[in-house]
Amino acid sequence: MKVKNIHVLVKKELKKLTRVPAHLFQAILFPIVLTGAFGLAFGSFGRTGNEITFTIGIVDNDRTEWAEYFIGNISENALFVESLYEDQEIALQDLKQGKIDALIIIPNNFQASIESFWEQPNNVSTWKIAEVKLFVDQGSYTGINAIPPSIQQALQKTLHGEQVTTAPQPVHIGTPSQVSVERYTQFDYMAPGMFAFAAIFLTLIVAEGFTEERMKGILRRIQLTPTSPGDIVLSNIIANMLIAVVQVILIVIISCVMGFNPQGGLIGIIVAFTFVSLLAFCNVGFGLIAASIAKTPGAATTISFAFILPQMFLGTFMPVPKEFGQLVPSYYVTDGLTSILLRGASVTSYTILMDLGIIIGFCVVITVSGVIIFAKFGRDKLR
Repeated sequence: MKVKNIHVLVKKELKKLTRVPAHLFQAILFPIVLTGAFGLAFGSFGRTGNEITFTIGIVDNDRTEWAEYFIGNISENALFVESLYEDQEIALQDLKQGKIDALIIIPNNFQASIESFWEQPNNVSTWKIAEVKLFVDQGSYTGINAIPPSIQQALQKTLHGEQVTTAPQPVHIGTPSQVSVERYTQFDYMAPGMFAFAAIFLTLIVAEGFTEERMKGILRRIQLTPTSPGDIVLSNIIANMLIAVVQVILIVIISCVMGFNPQGGLIGIIVAFTFVSLLAFCNVGFGLIAASIAKTPGAATTISFAFILPQMFLGTFMPVPKEFGQLVPSYYVTDGLTSILLRGASVTSYTILMDLGIIIGFCVVITVSGVIIFAKFGRDKLR
């Protein structure tokens, strides 16, 4: 590979982008229009704070019949909609983001405490004391006043049935911890997925570009020069990664104008550039595969959507089961950006590193496959 050749080819690809209106719209104008439209449509759809019901997150560290009975008594209250969590940190993050209104953490000695009470109900000294932790949204006056007594009532029913008593109890509700909650609009939850959404359409640009150059004989003429197949492919990767960086900048600017406040600071934005650039890398590979099958630019457009639509619906801001989303690379980009830009996760956290590792794996497999398939089945084979 020669740096000079790659530099010339990258300039060619970028100039071609500015000269083809359809490609310019897909790569540059589309992210602006998309982000602006969704910002206007969903940016003001925040929660009003006048909740008729409260979503209660529950972390059950005991996992016993008594704990299930307690959760069942909470669910019977018409005020509550329960949401079970496996991880306490994730539950607290959801509370801070306003996804739930309160959080209950059942201790791992919940059943042991109740059993010690029933063994000797009149001997307080033998009881094993347990504390149920309760966190509530400090910005909800109604929740602060309504949730703790209702949870206490559910605990009372768990211990004594319908009998009303003021006697001491082995299990008590801890003093409610008031958590500062940042209310998010629907647009805030969609914003991270828009970074991936825009980069996905690079598949279309690559597929159409290669197919058109092959039809016009441009690829054949390039191959008659001292240019290797690696130079051609690498120049396309670099050019499209540069386009992806521009897309990120545009989406950050427009989304911030629409009210989105990305977390993670400058480091978070840099990581966002990294994730989207890697997704662009993947979509160059998809574009090469589409170009291998297509005989005309029109056919390349149609085939490209076989790669675009799954990523768009399964891996951006569309509500789909996690198991399906994990099949496409855009899911890991959106997941990583959501953790950083919305939840303020550390760039060295397990979730971020795992998403980054998986997307790199996708890059290698998809791009290598694309190069091999295009070289083998393209009409003008790359030598």
